[in-house]
Amino acid sequence: MGSVGVEEDAKAAVEAFLQRCAPSGDAAYAELRALLAGLHDPATRRQARVFLAALRRRQQSSSDDRQEDFFRRFGFRIQELLLHGNTVAALRSASAPGFQQRRKLTMMEIPSIFIPEDWSFTFYEGLNRHPDSIFRDKTVAELGCGNGWISIALAEKWSPLKVYGLDINPRAVKIAWINLYLNALDDDGLPIYDSEGKTLLDRVEFHESDLLSYCRDNKIELDRIVGCIPQILNPNPEAMSKIITENSSEEFLYSLSNYCALQGFVEDQFGLGLIARAVEEGIAVIKPSGIMVFNMGGRPGQGVCQRLFERRGFRITKLWQTKIMQAADTDISALVEIEKNSRHRFEFFMDLVGDQPICARTAWAYMKSGGRISHALSVYSCQLRQPNQVKKIFEFLKDGFHEVSSSLDLSFDDDSVADEKIPFLAYLASFLKENKSNPCEPPAGCLNFRKLVAGFMKSYHHIPLTPDNVVVFPSRAVAIENALQLFSPALAIVDEHLTRHLPKQWLTSLAIEGRAESNHAEGTVTVIEAPRQSDLLIELIRKLKPQVVVTGMAQFEAITSAAFENLLNATKDVGSRLFLDISEHLELSSLPSSNGVLKYLAGKTLPSHAAILCGLVKNQVYSDLEVAFAISEDAAVYKALSQTIELLEGHTSLISQHYYGCLFHELLAFQIADRHPQQERQPAEVIPQQMIGFSDPAMSILKAAEFFVPDSNESSVIHMDLDRSFLPVPSAVNASVFESFVRQNITDSETDVHSSIQQLVKDSYGLWVDGCFEIIYGNTSLALFNKLVLCCMQEQGTLLFPLGTNGNYISAAKFMNASTLTIPTTFGSGFKIEPKALSDTLKNVSRPWVYISGPTINPTGFLYSDADIQELLSVCAEYGARVVIDTSFSGLEYQTDGWSRWNLEGCLSSLKSSKPSFSVVLLGELSFQLIASGHDFGFVILSDSSLADTFHSFPSLSRPHSTLKYTFKKLLGLKNQKDQHFSDLMVEQKEELKSRSNYLIKTLQGCGWDVASCCGGISMLAKPTAYIGKHFKADGFEGKLDASNIREAILRATGLCINSSSWTGIPDYCRFSFALESSEFERAMGCVTRFKELVLGGDAQAQMNGN
Repeated sequence: MGSVGVEEDAKAAVEAFLQRCAPSGDAAYAELRALLAGLHDPATRRQARVFLAALRRRQQSSSDDRQEDFFRRFGFRIQELLLHGNTVAALRSASAPGFQQRRKLTMMEIPSIFIPEDWSFTFYEGLNRHPDSIFRDKTVAELGCGNGWISIALAEKWSPLKVYGLDINPRAVKIAWINLYLNALDDDGLPIYDSEGKTLLDRVEFHESDLLSYCRDNKIELDRIVGCIPQILNPNPEAMSKIITENSSEEFLYSLSNYCALQGFVEDQFGLGLIARAVEEGIAVIKPSGIMVFNMGGRPGQGVCQRLFERRGFRITKLWQTKIMQAADTDISALVEIEKNSRHRFEFFMDLVGDQPICARTAWAYMKSGGRISHALSVYSCQLRQPNQVKKIFEFLKDGFHEVSSSLDLSFDDDSVADEKIPFLAYLASFLKENKSNPCEPPAGCLNFRKLVAGFMKSYHHIPLTPDNVVVFPSRAVAIENALQLFSPALAIVDEHLTRHLPKQWLTSLAIEGRAESNHAEGTVTVIEAPRQSDLLIELIRKLKPQVVVTGMAQFEAITSAAFENLLNATKDVGSRLFLDISEHLELSSLPSSNGVLKYLAGKTLPSHAAILCGLVKNQVYSDLEVAFAISEDAAVYKALSQTIELLEGHTSLISQHYYGCLFHELLAFQIADRHPQQERQPAEVIPQQMIGFSDPAMSILKAAEFFVPDSNESSVIHMDLDRSFLPVPSAVNASVFESFVRQNITDSETDVHSSIQQLVKDSYGLWVDGCFEIIYGNTSLALFNKLVLCCMQEQGTLLFPLGTNGNYISAAKFMNASTLTIPTTFGSGFKIEPKALSDTLKNVSRPWVYISGPTINPTGFLYSDADIQELLSVCAEYGARVVIDTSFSGLEYQTDGWSRWNLEGCLSSLKSSKPSFSVVLLGELSFQLIASGHDFGFVILSDSSLADTFHSFPSLSRPHSTLKYTFKKLLGLKNQKDQHFSDLMVEQKEELKSRSNYLIKTLQGCGWDVASCCGGISMLAKPTAYIGKHFKADGFEGKLDASNIREAILRATGLCINSSSWTGIPDYCRFSFALESSEFERAMGCVTRFKELVLGGDAQAQMNGN
């Protein structure tokens, strides 16, 4: 057949094709889809491309009017899209030299796809503001690619490695592929090669994708993400819930180009939700050095548009801005509704010449009256300021914490603030994600934090410290007071800048003349304020001969080590302990300035009579977030300080340690390990014998009390001896913790927990805390309790503890040399105080302070009913006793049959005490009630104004940071409002404790223990009946077992640590705490069984039956 015949056949095929397209847009699309199949198949690709050329010639043979008719009649058209010329004249001058590629693209359009207009042209102009290198050899994704023209133009101009054109509209993706073949092959169906020997088919792909889901699912990492995404709020968001398929109506598919539904982002209210989701998805798949470029209509306001990126951690550059006419088919009534219900105002302009913005309501009215409105259109380029850290943050947020993302704010005007906070947020996100349970850390401080402090000292100041030289405190003030409590000197000299947090009584005593050793035993402390200048201070030291000196250093003296050496010599000569505060001179910087004290320590070991104190408050973000640490190279002092913090504070806030630990970690990341060889240090001088030791009460308790047992190098310890919960932390708690840090500009009202605690106390204990009460907060309830002990001592009172009280509380009171008595209790009463026993004890005590743990008693787990507490308070009122009701371990009752909830309000109102000294103090801890293990928050409620004044005279109390207040206010809100999900979590935790309790009882009873079954809380008592009197030998232990030494025997034999009868105070009864992480609990049960086998052997059951 001749060429004429072939041409006639081609024309006939075209006409037949068009006739099949004519019935409807869907029919046309079906034909185009079949044509695309031919293009995809290499065997028919050339023929299909030649057919496209014939279609184009058929369309071009029509007049302009008839070409529009062609589009309406056949449901498609093929257009030439100019990439330069009068419409984009600026494009040439903005482009880098070497732009020699084609100047137009051949593009097919169909009605169900957004047709290129000002939006996409402006976007392309913005892309051209980048240099050539921005896309060359890069992996790029275009979001909302439509018919693919920008992806194709981008590949044509910049030669990227790969461009992924992505669109949710399946028809758009098919047409984009056709357009790719139209431009990758010539009209004869032959490939068009570029200078690198590649075609557009090598560089471009199109895929149906909801934003970046294709890249995410296929684990494609991107160098660049570009997008021209819809940002008008859909007036009918439910329409978007339809399943998007190729068979959806043309009208619906076209609407995808104009509207977006609610995306679950705060930006939804501005119509920017889809862009917000695109940005967050982009963070997950973009490379650390990657760049995102987005087209943004200015209707929500430029500030709102920019903040969308900035609060997610981006630095932004505005590449290009113009004004475009508002599309006539876009309904802005949804924006009018938003303005009606909020203070926000959108930004429109009257026509293209108006400079003053008008709101959506005015614009809507103007349009209805026939006017035309425009809005700004900007192209933004954005890059993550700390990409690896921001990625970690968003990984955490998408893992069940999406609701927190609305609070996220990573926008910082000051780079130093960003450099500090963003790494911490990344660390916190990783910590909360990896630690489903509260990790068990020593009271002396998190091991990792102490390692970081030691590492910082070694790397930056060449001081070879270990974690066992570092003790962590909540604050510098607490460290100073605890040190003075430990040594209890008759006379201490304290730097005048460091005395404001010391007890006022210590600063007003005049017991200097005739000091005797008896004062040391009695625990009285007299503090003399001293000037900081070293020569004046040394003169006072030599004259007054204090037993303890606490001082800082003047700036000019801290540069060299001379003043420090003079202080060391002066204190050594008179037998004084020295605590030197270097808080003002320690710089958390990669280039720290000269520090004389640290220079000294680099060359000489710190003498045993000296310790270094440092309060960390120099962060860029939180002026009130403090952690302190003490450095001692004397093992005895380190151990004693560690035990002191355990007795008087419990432990230091983990979050605070994490914050400063992150700062140290970032600094150490800059250092090359062991870059400088360690110089040989001179040994410390021998200190004379007259140096003051620990106070007698402290020494007695340090020897007798049961303290935290750290893990050994060989094995880890299982702790059933701690007043802590290690149960999984619910996501609601972690979300509140994280939100407290990601938020900026938190208001005072958002951290004010006063009314929330009022409601909690009313709901839980039937007590309305009105204006006559004062609520004081502390880092831990133990720290608050110890302030109450000081109040009791100040009133020369006596603390009355029931037999079976928490051993930590009794040890703390005795450590401070408080006067204490024991109220007898019996097993028959569940070790609860009985009214007669209380009355008999109170008869012989003046100024009594009665301690009652309840409703749940710690450590027994028994419950005081409302009738029980009424009887006890009645007896206390009769004798004018002060009553401390410790609710810290309550709120986790799980065996409540026959138990009545407290009504303290009714009880107290019915009591008529003739003695004004009678008052009730309510002590509490929120972490147990709010299932927030690892995040302590103590409170004390005082009803007596004179007692409140006395309490405030001991000002070194460690208080919760504002982030913790924010966290607990949110959690209290969930509990007080009876949020169903949160209530279910609390019930679930109680059921878990009940199950653990039953399992523990069964295991102990099966192993020869008599158990005092509990009804609530996290611990119970048990008697090692089958073991008492048995001879046992293990690693480092040998002897006859009894209830006081069985703790050590079990620990050495199995690694399980419990509390002995010495801790409980009840002869023969030990304490088991069972709120462990599940695998640890299983290990603990195995240890109980193994110990039975080690001690009782194969005849264990017979021996137990015999006993």
